[in-house]
Amino acid sequence: MKSLISCLALTVAVTFSELSQADNLPDLKGRTIVAVTENAYTPLNFADPETGKGIGWEYDAMNEIAHRLNAKVDWQLSSWDTMIQGVKQGQYDIGMDGITINAERAQQIDFSIPYMTSQQFMLVRADETRFDDAKSFAANKDLQFGAQPGTTNFYVAVYDVLDGNENNPRITLLETFGASVQALKTGDVDSVLMDATSARGYIGANPGAFKIVGGPLGSEDFGFILTPGSDLRQPINAAIKSMQKDGTMDALNQKWFFDYNQHH
Repeated sequence: MKSLISCLALTVAVTFSELSQADNLPDLKGRTIVAVTENAYTPLNFADPETGKGIGWEYDAMNEIAHRLNAKVDWQLSSWDTMIQGVKQGQYDIGMDGITINAERAQQIDFSIPYMTSQQFMLVRADETRFDDAKSFAANKDLQFGAQPGTTNFYVAVYDVLDGNENNPRITLLETFGASVQALKTGDVDSVLMDATSARGYIGANPGAFKIVGGPLGSEDFGFILTPGSDLRQPINAAIKSMQKDGTMDALNQKWFFDYNQHH
């Protein structure tokens, strides 16, 4: 399977021009797209531990989208809590950070079509024995979640596992996704909710440290966020569809959720 995917990725790169013509993708004529991410959501966007350079699934996907649309990408960094506002005000053209498409956010910014569908799972320490699902976690008042405020992980913890109180003291608020996982590792919190692909990434990168318990807790679609009324929405959607159709998205999943962890 791996060699097939690698060959597919190579074929996609080699036949890029034919694919673009076949799909009649818009030509942005060298336009620069200002893209923003956080570099704190492995394996979607993070700093390469060896070089410090931003890498990940979303970097590769956005660079390929720009390539297919004859555009350039100007990469910027922003904290999660200011990203949506920055895109809304036009400081950035497009933002990405594993952002769930929902009605509340859609009132502030425009979304692309989904580029990934995700479900939330409970990541715990590998030696955890006090609970084995959301119900047993909720029943033990000594147990703590770690989460970033305003994220899907936070809301699923509040509404799908706990009591619906957004000020519940059983959620330790942390600034980044990585900080939540570190707090789990050191025992400061007892579970972090994350999508299956990120969970596999952390488990693979930290052999023997973590495991998943229980079943999925909700399903969500990730989309790129765009300045309201952006003329980039239609071209980006067209590029996403072409990448889904020709296997590029599958190749990116293989690269970042499986191959990357095997080599690091």
